[in-house]
Amino acid sequence: AAFLRVVSRLRGPVPRGRPLHGLWCFSGQKWVGSRSPTPKEKPLDTEAERFHMVYRFKAIRVFGYLSRLKLAQTALTVIFLPPGYYWYSQGLVTFHSLCLLGGTSCFALAMLCWMSSFFQKLVGILYVNESGTVLRVAHLTFWGWRRDTYCPVADVIPLSESKDWAQDVFMRIQQYSGQHTFYLSLRYGHVVDRARFSQVFGNLAELK
Repeated sequence: AAFLRVVSRLRGPVPRGRPLHGLWCFSGQKWVGSRSPTPKEKPLDTEAERFHMVYRFKAIRVFGYLSRLKLAQTALTVIFLPPGYYWYSQGLVTFHSLCLLGGTSCFALAMLCWMSSFFQKLVGILYVNESGTVLRVAHLTFWGWRRDTYCPVADVIPLSESKDWAQDVFMRIQQYSGQHTFYLSLRYGHVVDRARFSQVFGNLAELK
């Protein structure tokens, strides 16, 4: 929570229409970004649909940077393992130093798995199509880039039925089918379109 407050102060106001760096935005019929979504990511029946932004989490850009930074740090740590074993066989480093290097690498890998699992479920932007039947969730990949996941609105559990509290740093977005679980922050995120947001997740005034 403290980290999110610092990020919010550093970020400052962001224009509503400005796309996040490293994330794509949808403008009319054109995708803007490093690559277009694959057919698996974008259902065929949404090709001609217009989506409206209903929620935005500005700090998602920072989390993307952290994800890529953690990948680089873990890779550098693991790369030193083979030379470490070689140096130990040559008597250049002690067994204690070798164990310390191995423990650091294992810890870095464990933290990478935990952080990547959380970051991939963190919601950056939410969109709803014109007819209000499809929810598009923009979140991060393992590599810290953007991915869009499409969910039927009818399958989304309203936040009013969730066991989470609106005052919590993160609330879960779940599906009745149990297919996906995402995390969004009402405390630090911004609901852009309250009417469409309420159609999907329930009335904000009714949240605990």
